Amino acid sequence: MAKEVLVEVSARHVHVTKEALAILFGEGHELTPKKELSQPGQFLSEEKVTVVGPKSTLKASILGPCRKENQVELSLTDARSIGVTVPIRESGDIKGSGECKIVGPCGEIELKEGAIAAKRHIHMTCSDAEKYGLCDKQTVSVKIPTDGRALIFDDVVVRVSDSYALAMHIDTDEANAASVPGSITGEILA
Repeated sequence: MAKEVLVEVSARHVHVTKEALAILFGEGHELTPKKELSQPGQFLSEEKVTVVGPKSTLKASILGPCRKENQVELSLTDARSIGVTVPIRESGDIKGSGECKIVGPCGEIELKEGAIAAKRHIHMTCSDAEKYGLCDKQTVSVKIPTDGRALIFDDVVVRVSDSYALAMHIDTDEANAASVPGSITGEILA
């Protein structure tokens, strides 16, 4: 049985706390959903911010809903272009990560940590994990069958929770390396 998984490109984005949202967009501001994402309850918002590094800036969308910590997810190319050093980490693992500034229309926030390059990962439910014979935090390889640029991604972490939907996330650098057009079906080679 092939262990198929939807592979999606996760472009640069920002997660903010309610407190940060109020500073960036004004007291009482709520995120405006623009598009639902594959993970249940997650959405791309209309709100964008400017991420500022020592060399340059770039625009990034905010993903909702608000979180417990502020986090900026960049590709390594994005990080280098603005002069920010980011570790490759799982989302939420921001201790000792990169520094940057986030600027909104009403204010700005200096992050002493929070900028990362997201480690490629697969979200799956408990039943998906059981069906595929995998477990939370396991590392697998995934074959991406694109024409002329097929490759195998190693070091893909499996994240298991019944609040997830089955999907693998890679950043834009990884998508470009494999010529992924936005999404594609990959095969877990565990």
